[in-house]
Amino acid sequence: MKKIVAICAAILMTAIVFAQAPNKMSYQAVIRNTANALVANQAVGIRISVLQTSPNGSAVYVETQTPTTNANGLASIEIGGGAVVSGSFSSIDWANGPYFVKTETDPTGGTSYSITATSQLLSVPYALHAKTAESIVVGGTGGGGFTHYIGEQFGGGVIFHLWKDAQGVEHGLIVDKTDLSTSQAWSNITNLLIGASAQSRWDGLSNSNAIVGQAGHTSSAAALCLNSTNGGESDWYLPSILELNMLWNNYYTVARSLTQISGATQLQTLNRYWSSTEGGDSTAWFFIFSSAVANSTIKASTWYVRAVRAF
Repeated sequence: MKKIVAICAAILMTAIVFAQAPNKMSYQAVIRNTANALVANQAVGIRISVLQTSPNGSAVYVETQTPTTNANGLASIEIGGGAVVSGSFSSIDWANGPYFVKTETDPTGGTSYSITATSQLLSVPYALHAKTAESIVVGGTGGGGFTHYIGEQFGGGVIFHLWKDAQGVEHGLIVDKTDLSTSQAWSNITNLLIGASAQSRWDGLSNSNAIVGQAGHTSSAAALCLNSTNGGESDWYLPSILELNMLWNNYYTVARSLTQISGATQLQTLNRYWSSTEGGDSTAWFFIFSSAVANSTIKASTWYVRAVRAF
């Protein structure tokens, strides 16, 4: 049986865009062999599949590539630029997701793939940008009938999303100016399912309340947020996985604002941030800002925590 070896990967949308969807995505992976040694300065074989609906869903696009790793074992490719096995990358309907990127790697450069990894693309950044462009404000002034703007220091933190409801009332999401922890477990209860009340992909407040309401709860990333009074506010919560993704979509503007606020700390790009979205009885979802790709891991893991609030 082939041994599956974990790899460290990042998927980023490139600036090469045509029509309504991106034509390529950058992909980077640190390749290690079965002895956990870096595969440096060597050609490796990679098969990339874009899966629809689930990690085991149908492949809508498959290609192969043979990049050469650098001295640090890093392989860099552009998905959509390889030898096509099936499908058409440019014809993928990104609105008809969710989509997952599966990579299979042969460290020897052939097609005996022994390294497998699958990550979910929670959204297509270009499409999300187009969707939210009407609420993004350029140059720090209000626009589109909004009184607030993305990147504004307001309500104890920095605004990272704006919208209006059916009655035309303005609402927004605010991220805290500092991390609440750099090493907090998702919950002290590590192997008991909460269920649907903690599994919303968009309602972080509801998830957070469900986490702290679980029988036997004593500590959690959600509790840190709910108990926070940072910025003089008391309605912070642990963001859902899609709220973290929305924060990533406006990362540049938020990061620029944070540099101008005394005492604020940047969102870390290479570290994992807990979301409030439960995955299973022993897993929950996290987000990495450098890759815009989320995944689930065991609840006992200790990651970063940054609270958000809504207005």
